[in-house]
Amino acid sequence: MKTTYIICLFTLFIVGCSTTKKSQTASKPAVSIEFNADSAYAYCAAQCSFGPRVMNSPAHEQCAQWIASQFSQYGYNVELQRADLRGYDGTVLKSTNIIATAPLSSPEGDTIAGTAANNTEAPSTSSGSADGGTATIPRILLCAHWDSRPWADNDPDSANWRKPVMGANDGASGVAVMLELARLLQQHDSARIAVDFVCFDAEDWGVPQWNDAVDANSWALGAQYWAAHHKSPRYDFAILLDMVGGQQAKFYRELHSMQYASNVVDMVWQAASAAGYGSTFPHKDGGWITDDHVPVNEQASIPCIDIINHYPDCPQGSFGPTWHTVNDDLQHIDRNTLRAVGQTLVQLIYQ
Repeated sequence: MKTTYIICLFTLFIVGCSTTKKSQTASKPAVSIEFNADSAYAYCAAQCSFGPRVMNSPAHEQCAQWIASQFSQYGYNVELQRADLRGYDGTVLKSTNIIATAPLSSPEGDTIAGTAANNTEAPSTSSGSADGGTATIPRILLCAHWDSRPWADNDPDSANWRKPVMGANDGASGVAVMLELARLLQQHDSARIAVDFVCFDAEDWGVPQWNDAVDANSWALGAQYWAAHHKSPRYDFAILLDMVGGQQAKFYRELHSMQYASNVVDMVWQAASAAGYGSTFPHKDGGWITDDHVPVNEQASIPCIDIINHYPDCPQGSFGPTWHTVNDDLQHIDRNTLRAVGQTLVQLIYQ
């Protein structure tokens, strides 16, 4: 998956409320809608039930169909953007980006839940008119990669380096948070923001550590393809979710995000504070991360930030102890982390 240049089975029960509690120190959220971490965890488990979602594998294709069916179930229009992409080693990768578009939004700016869409106003300026007219709302994109790493090349045991990674955190967690948000958006139609989703493929086929080559373009191949072919709809901004379920994770301000969309970083970190998760989103800078948000910014010209875990004191690396190891499994997924990220986005969408 990524590089940093500065700091180094399944039955889905949608339950009414989470069984675990927020931190005692968390302030009361301004938004009453609750992100269900148990539901998000179940979505994560469902993806892992297929096995590692390695490119060109049966598990990869089966999981793609399952993700698409979930978004369809929640009323989204789903497109499977298929492409043959070439990995760093020449392997032809059968890639599928899963694009889920809100049913009441369109590239031309149709009405969304009875409100005229506007792709130029910032979220902070959206409000009802004084004479009772319609309010303009922004349109955003949430995205995450859904494939898993074919090699556990950061595992402390070299015997595991050629084994595939389950990718419970690095892949499944971001998609799980998006699916739970899609479910909430179907149930609660009072959102202040129109939300589309993209699950990027072929993110994690980058050059392995045992190879001496250095090629930043070997990562995020699906996002590169999507960005090169994206024409519409237009988005006010985008948010990438990557590794958002790790144990005791914190999310520092990624520096490409600060370069391209510092105002979006500010909005999201303010939403985290309002939701009671300011300590999980500290106002501290992380590193420059090669990730899916880079082509979204540079090729599609959409301001996009990366919510990605950062462990500044982890001896295995700043992406945490399970990154690109065989231990990136469900046992190392933390519902509290899923909730912190999910509730922050609920706060942003509904505030």
